[in-house]
Amino acid sequence: ASIFHSIMSGDNNQNGHDAAAAATVAMSLATTELEYRVELLNKMVTNCYEKCAARPFKEGALSVGENSCIDRCTSKYWQVVAIVGQLLGAQK
Repeated sequence: ASIFHSIMSGDNNQNGHDAAAAATVAMSLATTELEYRVELLNKMVTNCYEKCAARPFKEGALSVGENSCIDRCTSKYWQVVAIVGQLLGAQK
């Protein structure tokens, strides 16, 4: 069985070297997932800010319209992320 399969199945009948390799793979997968989520959040913030924040800035805080736009934008963004995640999960 592969190291990834061992991690996912909880099969720890391998020697200590394989367990260390499995832990390294698990950490790598977690790091990649975290990097993906940070990139996704940064893209959402950038896109919604560009669409919703008025320029030049008139006040120090967002207006009601800007807040509403950002709420809608982020909601739609996460809905699309969820749909894509479901589609990718269904392909496995």
